[in-house]
Amino acid sequence: MSSTTPASQPLPTPTTKAGQDGLDALLARPGRALIGLDFDGTLAPIVADPERARAHPEAVPALAALAPKVAAVAVITGRPAEVAVRNGGFADVPGLEHLVVLGHYGAERWDARTGEVSAPEPHPGVAAVRAELPELLERFGASQGTWIEDKGRSVAVHTRRAVDPQATLDSLREPLSGLAERHGLIVEPGRMVLELRPPGMDKGAALAAFAREIGAGAVLFAGDDLGDLPAYAAVDKLRSDGTPGLLVCSGSDEVTELRERADVVVDGPEGVVRLLSALAGRLA
Repeated sequence: MSSTTPASQPLPTPTTKAGQDGLDALLARPGRALIGLDFDGTLAPIVADPERARAHPEAVPALAALAPKVAAVAVITGRPAEVAVRNGGFADVPGLEHLVVLGHYGAERWDARTGEVSAPEPHPGVAAVRAELPELLERFGASQGTWIEDKGRSVAVHTRRAVDPQATLDSLREPLSGLAERHGLIVEPGRMVLELRPPGMDKGAALAAFAREIGAGAVLFAGDDLGDLPAYAAVDKLRSDGTPGLLVCSGSDEVTELRERADVVVDGPEGVVRLLSALAGRLA
């Protein structure tokens, strides 16, 4: 990767007319384009311990080359905004002044221009769920091999370390759904993870609101997991309302739903970085 200059990298060809229209609009009017990106699995490789997830080493250089040429870049993630900024290495990077991180599915916002996070008060149900989760996992025989990630505004149960990750995930769906419902939360499934979070928080709402805020004339969104499907739906709605869009899947054999709906499929975070670099080269 590092020996290939952005300008020499070819852009992938979208497999749909809507996707090609989105790419054409982005290239024709980059100053009105919004680049929306998931973090884990899209900019950062998936790892067993989410605390150790870091952006692909060439992600920040690619973003710094692209961001000044578009209206905005938004990293939209279920993580707290500050965690995504830290793990992504986004702070104090020349060229990333047009970057925002919409954390907790848009409930938090970090702006590179100010370096500050703005956010409302957390949902009270999250604290109740946090307190009850350890006993629930023990009761259902899932305390070994699972890991609770406290995201502040949500709580996630990871099963990737379990002896049988998928079976453990399946066995926890019903009890975690019941726990979430009792406290006014919902369950968001992902790649070997079940996240309990407040309703009304999703990447689609965050993407659509930010696109309206900046008056985006074209939108690209790249994701890899089930939590990114609302953002895909938001791009579909923008398309139907006249704003061209391009859907990119950071390929995964664990999740096929995004691959089936995407206009472009790339090879994980490395493929996403190549795409961002190619865009930056074309817009030079």
